[in-house]
Amino acid sequence: MGLDMYACTLRETPAVEVDFEAEEATALHYWRKHPNLHGWMERLYREKGGSCEAFNCVNLQLTAGDIDSLEAGLRGRTLPHTEGFFFGVSDGNEVDDDLAFVAKAREALAAGLSVFYTSWW
Repeated sequence: MGLDMYACTLRETPAVEVDFEAEEATALHYWRKHPNLHGWMERLYREKGGSCEAFNCVNLQLTAGDIDSLEAGLRGRTLPHTEGFFFGVSDGNEVDDDLAFVAKAREALAAGLSVFYTSWW
């Protein structure tokens, strides 16, 4: 058990930025137990109008602006400290992998794909 986190792509743009169905998604990136990134994504989910009580098994579209904001948070080391049952601990060693995701997300967006985040814990 634990926090499994995924970034995926879709060929079409979801009708809404949160809580959409994602059939035929393609895996883009995977993280395991990186709660601070998950906390950053949850904050974005709430800002975009996400209302599910538990930020779990819901979809969050990531725009180019979101990716830029994430990169700034990663480089500035300002992701919010986040805790949860079986979430593990973010220790700062994840930055290179997170920046690799940022690069892959930008490539996918430039190719006309939509990028989204989801998790399961």
